Amino acid sequence: MKMMRLMTRLARGFVAGYNIEDALKQVQKLQDKGIMSTMDILGEAVQDRAQCDKAVQDYLGLLAKLAEVGSDAHISVKLTQMGLAIDDAYCRDNLVKLLTLAKKSNRFVRIDMEGSDVTQKTLDIFYTLRKKFDNVGIVIQSMLHRSEKDIRDINALKARVRLCKGAYKEPKELALTKMKDIRASFIKLAEALFKDGVYPAVATHDSKLIKWTKAYAAENRIANTDFEFQLLYGIRNGTQRKLAKDGYRVRTYVPYGTHWMAYFKRRLRERKTLIFLAKNLFKR
Repeated sequence: MKMMRLMTRLARGFVAGYNIEDALKQVQKLQDKGIMSTMDILGEAVQDRAQCDKAVQDYLGLLAKLAEVGSDAHISVKLTQMGLAIDDAYCRDNLVKLLTLAKKSNRFVRIDMEGSDVTQKTLDIFYTLRKKFDNVGIVIQSMLHRSEKDIRDINALKARVRLCKGAYKEPKELALTKMKDIRASFIKLAEALFKDGVYPAVATHDSKLIKWTKAYAAENRIANTDFEFQLLYGIRNGTQRKLAKDGYRVRTYVPYGTHWMAYFKRRLRERKTLIFLAKNLFKR
């Protein structure tokens, strides 16, 4: 019980609240600091159709609320929350519902990338939906060996990509394992996005990669309006504010809801220990 209370307390630093009202308050605070948001209703690896149906209704409610309050926040969604483990067509139909409503308010939807066991299925659904909807984007993880080809394919579609390192534990046969190699891959893929992609989203808390991105954009005369930095809610808050103050477009990934455990465990695994976690929570 004590450990669970500790985890719940620490998770509050990463999660913007348990309900939409709490999350929207945090979105407004970010907006007041010149920082944009993408909102995620926590949940993944859903096996039950009723739970998927509820998640779809929750997202539809979120989209309606964002339109009501006039927020320009994006939404992010995991396909295993939309029914990917149940039936591909069912999952795709659920995404169509979200994209259709989002399009009415000119709102962008980002399909999150999950573990490598669903990478191809996620991309297949994305490619199908992209034929009809121009308000949908995808995430690519620099740690995966396959990502260079995936970036080329997505760039050919002129679709928008969020590039991140990757937060899922993967076997070495499928993914890079050394940080220097993951960084090198990130830089190579980011260059491809800047050269041939559309409005790259550079998602990282890594100071080296942030520094590289700023230098690359300056050297290649890439306007700050042609890309954005993306960071997670509750991590490196000072860095987020500094980037926004310096004129960069910054978007914070704002998760909320009661199904926070899997998300929180990934945050812990990325930082190895609770001590390192605490340092990042208060890093400026």
